[in-house]
Amino acid sequence: MNKSYNLIHPTAIIEENVDIGEGTKIWDNVHIRYNSSIGNNCIVGEKTYIAYNVKIGNFVKINAFVYIPTGIIIEDKVMISAGCIFVNDHYPRAYNTLTNKLVSSEPNVKTLDTLICEGATIGAGAIILADLKIGKYALVGAGSVVTKSVFDHALVVGNPARQIGWVCICGPRLNFDSTNSTCESCKRSYAIIDNQCVVIEK
Repeated sequence: MNKSYNLIHPTAIIEENVDIGEGTKIWDNVHIRYNSSIGNNCIVGEKTYIAYNVKIGNFVKINAFVYIPTGIIIEDKVMISAGCIFVNDHYPRAYNTLTNKLVSSEPNVKTLDTLICEGATIGAGAIILADLKIGKYALVGAGSVVTKSVFDHALVVGNPARQIGWVCICGPRLNFDSTNSTCESCKRSYAIIDNQCVVIEK
């Protein structure tokens, strides 16, 4: 890690073998566990926790008070809003009845992966359960509880989260007439093909 290219607050805890890319900013009281990696030009907001072996891409914005456990993979250009919580175990327990000890927080065979794809946004206070995929440029509404994978460009809200529409790469909701839509903001064109929202190449 070359700190000369980064802004790392003196209260941040950065453990061994953490790779932080050029231009990335780490704010106060962030804790990043060992063997994690964060790409170039990212922001990690105050009091966020990033566990062992987490992989984060480039141009990712993580707001304050976010919890990211082992098994979470975040691709480029993703937005994780304040107070989001990710889960990596379907059946967690605090106590191991076989060993009569607390269960270790280290990754184990029950640790599940979740993939947050390029350009997706997770709204403030959302909870993302384990073993899911949040598709490219999808938008998860604030306070949602996501229990199943989300399609590319899908807009999902609620508890449990349900899809209520589609969104453009640049952010706004798309309005479809039958199977086609053009974003009023950036003028990209989209079509619904096999129940998926896809960009129409010009």
